[in-house]
Amino acid sequence: MMHTNMTIDQRILDRRSTIPFLCPYQLGLKQGKRVLKRRSGSGAAYVDTYSTYIVLCTILTIILSALDALLTLNILARGGVELNNFMAVLIDDSTEKFVSIKLALTSLAMIFLLIHHHVELTQSLKVKHLLILILVGYSTLICYEAGILFFASKY
Repeated sequence: MMHTNMTIDQRILDRRSTIPFLCPYQLGLKQGKRVLKRRSGSGAAYVDTYSTYIVLCTILTIILSALDALLTLNILARGGVELNNFMAVLIDDSTEKFVSIKLALTSLAMIFLLIHHHVELTQSLKVKHLLILILVGYSTLICYEAGILFFASKY
């Protein structure tokens, strides 16, 4: 009787499962094993993909910055005064330069903060909290400028 052992080389087989279209890990519905701290120790954790709410926060802030530029130009057209000296110089030079530099500075700053969103500034404050605070600040500024334009149109 002849006894043969047939073994299958497991290295050849592709055992990976297909990735679902809506992955619960990417949607934030399910947390991975290493969500809170990286095993490598202290320091910032940089990732290839960002959570949806952080990206939306960044995009909304940039959109609100563009809306801020538009509302600022409308207020100035109705007799308002720009209080930021740097932006006042840009507006006096050219409105196109004002809008482009304002959006470029805001976009670069927000992208920089997005890349470093896991960095801890203090024990309880991370950069991602700053992103949310900046969004709230821009939202408040837009409401303030809309109020100025609303009340200026009544008089």
